[in-house]
Amino acid sequence: MRKTPVRRLKVFQAPFGFYDTIVAVPSRAAALRAWETRQNLFAFGQAHEVEDPEAIAAALSQPGVVLKRAVGSNAPFAKEATSLPILPDAPERPALKPAAKPVAPSRPRAQPADRSALTKAEASLSAIDRARRAEEAAFRRQQEELDAARSAAQAFYVQRRRAATTAVVEARSVYRKAGGTD
Repeated sequence: MRKTPVRRLKVFQAPFGFYDTIVAVPSRAAALRAWETRQNLFAFGQAHEVEDPEAIAAALSQPGVVLKRAVGSNAPFAKEATSLPILPDAPERPALKPAAKPVAPSRPRAQPADRSALTKAEASLSAIDRARRAEEAAFRRQQEELDAARSAAQAFYVQRRRAATTAVVEARSVYRKAGGTD
């Protein structure tokens, strides 16, 4: 029985929105897959390997699971963050002076961009991904069926060959007792 080598897990960290996330996986590529991003966050300096022992221990306790905590928090990492992000106080605004001149009317606001084409394209991409995952699952099932059929055929062959070999040995023995030579 051949053992597959166990890959050493590394812990990686990246911010997403209001949360810092960590994940224990064997490689940067695996971390990007766990975070479900196609963008190489490591190339942009947004993700890095973790050196904090507490974060490493938390991630290694649940390998492959993305753990979160609020940005700026010292709360422990968890599957679902329980604390709120710490936001800095907003700077104070100086008091407005009364305007000496009348303010010119502002330009009318531009209409928001039409997102329907983007939404349709994203839905199409998602459908293609779902179809591919289903196709891969079907391939795996077919491969398992083929492997089982091959294993059964091999067992049947071994059984028939053993019986045929026994018949040859017995026939050869009878032949030799009757005075035959090979």
